[in-house]
Amino acid sequence: MSADPLNRAGTPQRRTTAQPPSGSQSDAIEVRRSARRRRTVSAYREGDRTVVLIPARMSEAEERRWVNVMLAKLAAQESRKRLGDAELAERAERLSAQYLEGRARPASVRWVTNQNTRWGSCTPAEGSIRLSHRLQGMPEYVVDYVLLHELAHLLVPGHGPRFWRLLEAYPRTERARGYLEGVVAADRLPHLPGARGE
Repeated sequence: MSADPLNRAGTPQRRTTAQPPSGSQSDAIEVRRSARRRRTVSAYREGDRTVVLIPARMSEAEERRWVNVMLAKLAAQESRKRLGDAELAERAERLSAQYLEGRARPASVRWVTNQNTRWGSCTPAEGSIRLSHRLQGMPEYVVDYVLLHELAHLLVPGHGPRFWRLLEAYPRTERARGYLEGVVAADRLPHLPGARGE
């Protein structure tokens, strides 16, 4: 039995890979058809591609129309979620006030593109916090968790019990950690043949 939740019960599905319209943020679009899906259409980003889930009965013309609709919807959602450095600094100030009694005061908070093996980093001596650009577009509670994690390092450099006690006040710590662990695990999975035009 396949590990793909859409194929749990042997549901027939067709996978196609297409190039996105120009200006799209992903390298490929994968359309997955499912006989179990009756009316709904959904989409999400998966690495460097966009996955669009549609009912199996849709025509090719409906498929093209829905792919365009879902790409536009994802782009709108992502543009709303993307924070600039200034908004990130404001968010850090709010999180510090809410969860750390305002004691963590970073000198700088910014996005960086050179952190591919960690979600964030902090240099307590400089008061600087850097978040990986890979967090952009992830749920807000995940970004808040990583930012709060780095803010806590301004107060406690290591990962001892005192550090983790600081994060206990944030109600979504475990959920955010689980989300990030899932992202890391998904990146390690082998890609199925045909899923990326192989």
